[in-house]
Amino acid sequence: MNMADFGDILRTIGDFGLFQKLILFGLCFPNLVLPFHLASLIFIQSDPERHCNTDWVLRAASNLSSEEQLNLTVPRQEDGTFSRCLMFTPVDWDIDTIREHGLNQTTDCQNGWVYNKTVYEATIVTDFDLVCGKANVVGLAQTVFMAGILLGSLLFGPFAESFGRQRATQIPMVIMLIFTVTTGLSPNFYLYMASQFLVGISYGGFRINLMIININYNCKMFCLFCVSRFIPESARWLLDQGEIEEAKKLILRVAAINKRPVPETILEMVKISLNLSYYCLSFNVGNFGLNIFLTQLMFGLTEIPGHILCIFILEYLGRKISLMSTLLTGGFTCFLILAVPQDNAVAITALATAGRFFMNNAGSICNVYVQELFPTSVRQTATGLGSVAIRIAGMLSPMLNILDTYHWSIPTVVFSSLSLAGGALVFLLPETRRTELPDSTDEAEGKR
Repeated sequence: MNMADFGDILRTIGDFGLFQKLILFGLCFPNLVLPFHLASLIFIQSDPERHCNTDWVLRAASNLSSEEQLNLTVPRQEDGTFSRCLMFTPVDWDIDTIREHGLNQTTDCQNGWVYNKTVYEATIVTDFDLVCGKANVVGLAQTVFMAGILLGSLLFGPFAESFGRQRATQIPMVIMLIFTVTTGLSPNFYLYMASQFLVGISYGGFRINLMIININYNCKMFCLFCVSRFIPESARWLLDQGEIEEAKKLILRVAAINKRPVPETILEMVKISLNLSYYCLSFNVGNFGLNIFLTQLMFGLTEIPGHILCIFILEYLGRKISLMSTLLTGGFTCFLILAVPQDNAVAITALATAGRFFMNNAGSICNVYVQELFPTSVRQTATGLGSVAIRIAGMLSPMLNILDTYHWSIPTVVFSSLSLAGGALVFLLPETRRTELPDSTDEAEGKR
């Protein structure tokens, strides 16, 4: 039996028909829900305006206005705003003495904090007082969630091989539902982190198996199309299940094993660098100076034209130039944040939005690039390693953002530099635009 060339089969049956569109919709629909889990971290972990609780002074004068109480009991910072973590040491003076002489000695907050509820009624910061000396544990909570996603991807992959993809998708859905509710009802920070970790595990397991189950189903239907189109009707009944499986393998074998590890290593480094920048900017959305909801809206709106733009730049510029240009431009744009005064919220937000826009484009381009750069036999492995790189970047980004306690510029310098280095490394990769992949091992060896 002579099998047709793979390219001929695709051209005959169609490479993106109604069935493929339905599969694409089925794959995209859950992605409308999953981003809410990541976006929720930005809002439920936000740190609102606050100051120390200084109601002790009301014992000396119960009719003080809020403004006068702050002026008397809370020191100001260099920028003129009230301190968020210090207060004047309480004294047993009468109010006239306090007004006349003032207070000079400061201490840490002794009776908790008063939070501004203009934007948020409550966050984990206000519920568990994760401020001042405990502020860094918020970044730890983000890291725990991203670690859960990585672990879920690793756990539910082998689970699916033993118990099936469908079950490996349904179980994470149930876990995600239960512990999302538990997260919202957590009475303490430890239960909150444990719940978020389990939500992350279910998130990772659900997403990776959903993608694979759609891909596998698409491949099975494709093989059935091929059998029905290219095997004579009189001979179909002669094929047993083993022969059909061999036909499937032959159809799907479009390239030889790429024995060079260099492209894979480069792409792993590129994915870590661009996703580190992406997540650092995303998790820091509330610290750019503008309204957090407006900034997040700008972030979200720029992603839509960004993905659409990738379609055209991939076609006209090619994969290599597109990835290089977006990474280098994004890294340079983020570096410009260092040149802007920290009180210029509009400029900083604009640059951060532009930098995230280019990193988002680079991520989309990278996803296409990895599918074309590696042959079928190792493509799934390369994709899996790329997912691991993304999760590692997600885990590292909150820790990198914490370094701004030493100097505000450290996170920006690190992730911008890595993005520029990643863009430079792309120069070593081959171009895959309009390059037909080989259909067999012999053909691939002949092209070397």
